[in-house]
Amino acid sequence: MSQETAIANFKKFQESWIEALRHHLNHLRSAQNHHRNSATGDEERLREAVESVMEHFRAYHRAKWATTEKDVIGVMAAPWSSALERSLHWVGGWRPTTLFHLVYTESSILFESRIVDILRGFRTGDLSDLSPSQFRIKFVKGRTVSEIQCETVKEENAITEELSEWQDDASELVMGTSSDSDQRIRRLAEIVHQTDDLRMRTITRVVELLSPLQQAEFLIAAAELRMGVAGWGTSHDRRRSSNV
Repeated sequence: MSQETAIANFKKFQESWIEALRHHLNHLRSAQNHHRNSATGDEERLREAVESVMEHFRAYHRAKWATTEKDVIGVMAAPWSSALERSLHWVGGWRPTTLFHLVYTESSILFESRIVDILRGFRTGDLSDLSPSQFRIKFVKGRTVSEIQCETVKEENAITEELSEWQDDASELVMGTSSDSDQRIRRLAEIVHQTDDLRMRTITRVVELLSPLQQAEFLIAAAELRMGVAGWGTSHDRRRSSNV
């Protein structure tokens, strides 16, 4: 398979993946509402819906991994993304620590909207039960969320340094004076693999920190953010093209 074909195939996969994500998101919302409105709560249905979304993310991870093996430069260029999305990319995709900020933001918004009920002692089990300060000190499996976030930041910084070193040597590759171009391209693919692995590990670790209802709210927020940025970016590109 040629590099052009690999990128074209992944672009088609990306489009169908986003459409399927909407389907999984609707199913997750339905399970979430059923859990909230049920007298006993249907936690098993909610867990299955959460796992379905997580498997969908893992499928994307596997497809991108395979495409990176065939054309890492094409993956870094991300022709399937809008100009806005590419401007936000970090090593070919979203920055893993974004997920922690998303949790803090969502928990803060829900906390403020339900402050009266919380002060009365009512607990919903969703992200409003975790204010930003509570979340930072919450122990999960003997560790704090802030510790996991710090570890993720360290890994991000290490990858950024690796990419910077690769870019410093890229002039020889571009000018065709490098004697080990294949090895350097392979090194770039390894950096992208490390980054995608960190993305998948981060979203998995965050989900593992939360209760099923909190997991649902977090994944819905993450999916809506991703689709929202993609939709806004695509609309902007179309307006820009029509004005040319």
